[in-house]
Amino acid sequence: MSSGERRPRWLREVVFVDGVRTPFGKAGPKGVYAETRADDLVVRVIRELLRRNPSLPADRVDEVAIAATTQVGDQGLTIGRTAALLAGLPKSVPGYAIDRMCAGAMTAVTTTASGIAFGAYDVAIAGGVEHMGRHPMGEGADPNPRFFSEKLVDGSALVMGSTAENLHDRFPHLTRERADAFALASQQKYAKAVANGQIGPELVTVSTRSAEQGWGLATVDEPPRPNTSLEGLATLKTPFRPHGNVTAGNAAGLNDGATGCILAAEEVALELGLDVGMRLVGYGFVGVEPEVMGVGPVPSTERALARTGLTIEDIGLFELNEAFAVQVLAFLDHFGIADDDPRVNPWGGAIAVGHPLASSGVRLMTQLSRQFAERPDVRYGLTAMCVGLGMGATVIWENPNWEGTE
Repeated sequence: MSSGERRPRWLREVVFVDGVRTPFGKAGPKGVYAETRADDLVVRVIRELLRRNPSLPADRVDEVAIAATTQVGDQGLTIGRTAALLAGLPKSVPGYAIDRMCAGAMTAVTTTASGIAFGAYDVAIAGGVEHMGRHPMGEGADPNPRFFSEKLVDGSALVMGSTAENLHDRFPHLTRERADAFALASQQKYAKAVANGQIGPELVTVSTRSAEQGWGLATVDEPPRPNTSLEGLATLKTPFRPHGNVTAGNAAGLNDGATGCILAAEEVALELGLDVGMRLVGYGFVGVEPEVMGVGPVPSTERALARTGLTIEDIGLFELNEAFAVQVLAFLDHFGIADDDPRVNPWGGAIAVGHPLASSGVRLMTQLSRQFAERPDVRYGLTAMCVGLGMGATVIWENPNWEGTE
């Protein structure tokens, strides 16, 4: 090839190698991470990824993309770069911060994966963090007054719980009773997965501190409510609307936590002796009416399926973020899937484990990858979530352990 001749370009297969997360905590002064920095949570995740994958030299990491919804304080300052430095990666490894609200980590994955497919990177670390105790969603934000003066959005669009109530209005058959039943099942499935050892191996222990109690160690998720019952759920208040449908029991709470994963070109993963947890098939992001942001995963899934040539019948496992039960129910109804379909969130979801906003996408992916390892009968799975300000996000994955035939 002459010096003036451009190298031919091709797309490469991208694989999810490994994913880990901190235990998720409850936001607030009594939460396990109340006095622990957000960036330290990310550092712990990055270090653990490298520890668990010793055949990956640190200098082969080409990019670190870390998402945070509220990019201030200890989860600001271009946290992908600062966390990479704090984690001890070579100073030659760049990093950046990303924000797509709840789909931040999911976008960190698709963005770096696209770079890998394109040939700009070989290996990347992608993840997210949210310390909602230190930084409530929207802290320091200054929404443009035109949003309301020109009626570009309704005021409820900026209150996620209100958008969930709006979704109940749009689909009145999605009753509070159905939402509560789905929430109870999430708690029960999560508890069973923990008891079976399916949830736990991906957790990274985190040293915590308290001015009053001294040092501690976070080893398990704090949000789950194992004593949940339908009777108890029925008594909960509806904080977003009098006589509404959304409660603290059928929605994810306010949480702190971090996630991270290693992505690589498939041939590079094989060269380095890295595991291949799953293979990226395609993805879709869409915008919807901000007032009913919970419907977002429906069109984003339709887009991802159309772009990949798949149908909903091809999907054998669904990891759907449970920001609100009604959002998942709207998705299931649209695609004709039963509320208790065993393919859906088989290990429970965010209603039980928590939803630290920008970090949650990689939790979904990590769980799907681990489920693929147990299910060689399943070829395709998807991870999907609704996104604040009216968006939906879906990523479709292929199981490398699939034992079927074409």
